[in-house]
Amino acid sequence: MADKFAVITGASTGIGFELASIAAQEGYDILVVADEALIDAAAADFRQFGTDVQSVETDLSSIDGVDTLLQAIGDRKVDVLCANAGTGLGKAFLDQPVDKWRRTIDTNITGTLYLLQKSLTVMRARGEGKVLVTGSIAGYIPGAFNAVYNGTKAFIDNFTEALRNELKDDKGITLTTLMPGATETEFFARADMEDTSVGQAKKDDPAKVARDGWDALMAGKGHIVSGWHNKLQVAAAGIVPPAILADQHRKMAEPGSGTD
Repeated sequence: MADKFAVITGASTGIGFELASIAAQEGYDILVVADEALIDAAAADFRQFGTDVQSVETDLSSIDGVDTLLQAIGDRKVDVLCANAGTGLGKAFLDQPVDKWRRTIDTNITGTLYLLQKSLTVMRARGEGKVLVTGSIAGYIPGAFNAVYNGTKAFIDNFTEALRNELKDDKGITLTTLMPGATETEFFARADMEDTSVGQAKKDDPAKVARDGWDALMAGKGHIVSGWHNKLQVAAAGIVPPAILADQHRKMAEPGSGTD
């Protein structure tokens, strides 16, 4: 057993998989979580780095699902928490079933906040701990044809900034928000956005995004926008009127906007 322990949610694929790989390579015992059986196969990959790996399949959109994760953690000291689990939902909002958009909100916001509240309460009592939350530059852009997802990321980006301020006197606590742009993951297939312009465009490498987030966390930074082109988008979002940003997003995310 290692003397340091990390928990990574949404670790079956994409950014979460890469974060778990980094943690294992850096000598952390890890507990990896996802809402699909693929998490067990991912755990087998992480074991090659020689640390203890535990996998948990649970639905982090529900309080009960988060409680299942918390029970798996038990009384172990969590040195690093990567709250990365999230889901998207493409197409027009009026065409989306209630259970689909509700699950997006519950996964990206409700489950994340509950996990953060429970974990950070323990970390604050202990006087130390590092937390990385995956937000998105999408939170700066009105997301036509991905409106619920972008709205949840706007919430997370804003919420973590506020929470960081609340914790500023807790010197042993680090809360970092990772804000990637479009990244080459299963996100677009799962959100039914493969026929869109953004779904078919070249996207960022999840390993690079994860490394940016991990390094920012270890350096104690408050937030990190991964990729210079994404930094430009965030800067532009503070200048360009929201209606224009929404129209630009429509051109990327509207069903059928891709070239294939």
